[in-house]
This record gives sequence, structure tokens and C-alpha cells, in this order.
Amino acid sequence: MNPNQSSSSTPPSKSKPSDPQTPSYYYHPSPSRTIYSDRFIPCRSSSNFALFNISPPSTTSPATATPPSSDSTRGEENPSSSAAYTALLRTALFGSDLGFGGGSTDKKSNPGGGSTVNRNIFRFKTETRQKVESLYPLGFDDQLPGVSQSPVKAPRKVPKSPYKVLDAPALQDDFYLNLVDWSSHNVLAVGLGNCVYLWNACSSKVTKLCDLGVDDSVCSVGWAQRGTNLAVGTSNGKVQIWDASRCKRVRTMEGHRLRVGALAWNSSMLSSGSRDKSILQRDPRAQEDFVNKLSGHKSEVCGLKWSYDNRELASGGNDNRLFVWNQHSTQPVLKYCEHTAAVKAIAWSPHIYGLLASGGGTADRCIRFWNTTTNSHLSCMDTGSQVCNLVWSKNVNELVSTHGYSQNQIIVWKYPTMSKLATLTGHTYRVLYLAISPDGQTIVTGAGDETLRFWNVFPSPKSQNTESEIGASSFGRTHIR
Repeated sequence: MNPNQSSSSTPPSKSKPSDPQTPSYYYHPSPSRTIYSDRFIPCRSSSNFALFNISPPSTTSPATATPPSSDSTRGEENPSSSAAYTALLRTALFGSDLGFGGGSTDKKSNPGGGSTVNRNIFRFKTETRQKVESLYPLGFDDQLPGVSQSPVKAPRKVPKSPYKVLDAPALQDDFYLNLVDWSSHNVLAVGLGNCVYLWNACSSKVTKLCDLGVDDSVCSVGWAQRGTNLAVGTSNGKVQIWDASRCKRVRTMEGHRLRVGALAWNSSMLSSGSRDKSILQRDPRAQEDFVNKLSGHKSEVCGLKWSYDNRELASGGNDNRLFVWNQHSTQPVLKYCEHTAAVKAIAWSPHIYGLLASGGGTADRCIRFWNTTTNSHLSCMDTGSQVCNLVWSKNVNELVSTHGYSQNQIIVWKYPTMSKLATLTGHTYRVLYLAISPDGQTIVTGAGDETLRFWNVFPSPKSQNTESEIGASSFGRTHIR
């Protein structure tokens, strides 16, 4: 019988797994029994090996085995090598459990010698899955020289040095401020003292956007998601909207009593967080300075981020609290109190809906992950240093964190394992500022050492067509003003 074909006289539904006492054509399956399939799939571990012209294992070693018949060894100079080869081939094809001997048997004489278990080749209930080790006849301990059992993908290499450094005089060393942001049009905004400067990443051109005067200073900057509008938070509690393409101030909005250190845009709204403990929701199209006031924090608001679907706003404060608000709430809908230091670092995952990461200050040093959909704390990673910023890659499921006391490092993490892909150093002060390029490949970091450093940390998008517009022409160290 051809082992790859079933008998035409026995329909598939009449076959019985194994009972040598009962013919299969008298067997009627019970309706309660599991019907595995309507196809016959042969199982090698219960095959009749005589059909494959492979002799069963001998009770003697291959070196002392009885030589096969002249027909089977015609042209062979060493019959023992043929037996050894046959045994190796049998193990490679059928594994170590070949079905010879043991169990309930109905033994018949094997033309090659010995006896085999004559079981139906179309046996469904025999376990066919084998360990990986059984697929290698020589085993893992006896690997052939120069043969790799499984190819290992080389880890991605992250350059350990910045490809560009900008001098940024008067860049403040203040944990609660947010003075760097990168626009969708590839323009970097930096607050230096009482001025805001723009650096075009394509042309490396520097433009002075505004000067607030000696009585005011820049505490935060934030680009709108689309267009060229830039929000500037000041130490006097005001928020200015500037059209960067024309270097013209569009509007000034009030409402805060103290400095505005955090800004976050969604598609149409601008949120501002202040030292006065409040968050104001603003609509630049409306006549009023703000449309909602969010109350809940007991200390300065230093972190603000809208989710990618613009439905949830996460806020962090110097009260060690992380809150989540929806579009219409004036009180937090979720409250997380596990951090033991100020929460400035906040990042929403672009890959998993409702996944939020937050980082704590010097007394905490932890990055925590939250599922805002189920209101659950997922995991915690102690980084060993003050967590100043977090940003998620939009190209791969990785994130980067910047740190202050005491190591001033930049770490690239693989999520969800939180294994370190790279640790970058170079700043001599706390790495308080972080922004990511619109193509998702490059980050810029700023510190109290008055430098901005550009790093290539993330891979390009899968659908990339061209390289980053920043290009090799921007290498070197220059001044932003």
C-alpha cells in the first residue's frame, strides 16, 4: 500500500485510531468523540519502516551489526558505514522514538530483521511534535564544526556619539521647564533666556523668533501638531502664540498667576500647565483666553502630553502625581500615586492604545507603565538616575529616556522587555530637554551645560524612501545664536 494514500474502500469517517481486535469497517464513531479532521495526515512516528526501505535499529552496535544483503550493499565497500548511515538517516527522519518495541503490539516479521510495531500509518492521536533537539541527529552537544544551528540576528547598533552639537548659551538648568521642541516641518525651537530661537534642520539656518524683554523669560515652547504655530509659555504666566513662518505674534493669552512650564497641543486645543497648580484648556479660535480649568494637582505642573488620538491628557506634577483627563473633564478621571518624586517625563505609546509611560525624579528614578484603558499598573523599571524625559519611537516599539542626577545619561530601551539597547553619555549636566525629529530617527537633547546634542537612535520607517533630511552637511559644532 502506498503510505501516502488511503484505502478507497474505507471512508475517513469509518477509521478507528487503533484497536487491533476490531476491524475499522465495523467501527462506528460515537457522536461525543472528537473528530480531528477530514484528511488523512500520516504520522511518521507510527509508520511501518519497511515501506521506506529503512531497516529497524539493531540490538548490536553499528560496528558489529550483521552486514545487509548483497542487493542493499551493492557498491558499498564498508557495510558497517552503511548501517551507521542508515541509523543516522532513520533518526533524522523519524526522531529517536521510532515506534520499535514497547506499548501494545501486534508484531510481525520485518524483512530487514527484528520486529516492528505494526500500527496504522494513518494514526491521528500519536503526538507528532518533537523537541528541537530531536531534529538534530548529533544533538546540540556534538555539533559539526563550523555549522551554526540557528542564525542569530545581530543587535542594532546605536551610534554612541552625537553627530552634531549646537552651543546654546543661557539654556537654563531647571528641571521644571520645557525649552526644546521639534516641529513637523523639521524646525527646532529653543528657549534661551528671554528669547526663542528657531533652527532649521534642513538648512541649519538660525532665526530669532522673539525677545520677551528683561522683565520676562521663556519657560516652555510647544509646536502645534500641524502648521507653523508655536506656543511660548512665559515666567509672567502668559501664553503667546507665534506664527513662525512670518515671525509674527498672533495672540497673547492670560489666565495663569505664575510661570507656565508645560505646554501640549492636540488637534485643536492647547493645554498649559503652571506653577499655580492649574491646567488651562485653550482654544486659539475662541475669543476667551481659556475654555476650561483643570484642578487636581497640589504643586507645580511640569509635564503635559496628549494621547495620539487626542482623547486623553496626561499631566505630571511636583506633587509626585500622574493624572489622566479626558476632553471634557475638569477633574482627573485616573489618578496614579506610585511615584515618589516629581513626574515630568510622560510619553504615550504610538503602538499600543492606552499605554502610558511616566518617569520620576531624583527620589524615585523609576519608569512606570500604565494601561489607561483598564486603569492598571503594568510594570516598573528602576533606572538608577533622575528621569527627566521620555519619548517613544514611532518607527519601532522602543523608547528613549534622559536622566539627571547622578549619571546624566541617555538610554534607549526595548519595550516590553526593557532591555537596554544603548546608553549614551556626553552631557556634563542633567539632560533636562528632549525632542524627536519628524521622521522619528533622530533625537535632540539639551542640558545645563548649554549644548544641544543630536543623536541617531531609532531606525528609519519601514516605508522609508529617502534618508533623513538633516544629512551629513550638518555635522560639526555650531552656535544656535
